[in-house]
Amino acid sequence: MGRRVFTPDFKNNSASLVLDEGYTAKEACKAVGVGLSTMERWVSQLRQERKGITPTKGTALTAEQ
Repeated sequence: MGRRVFTPDFKNNSASLVLDEGYTAKEACKAVGVGLSTMERWVSQLRQERKGITPTKGTALTAEQ
């Protein structure tokens, strides 16, 4: 089985569960079917983007970035 690829919108919505909806990272992982380290990376990236920091690698999760 190959590596799964997620859209920026999916990552944004998933991280928003933690930042906006009150989910724990573990609860959000179960809800969307990804690993904890992946969810933590997305949450961290979304926090940075909301502060106006553009990611140096990979694709931005928000339209503003």
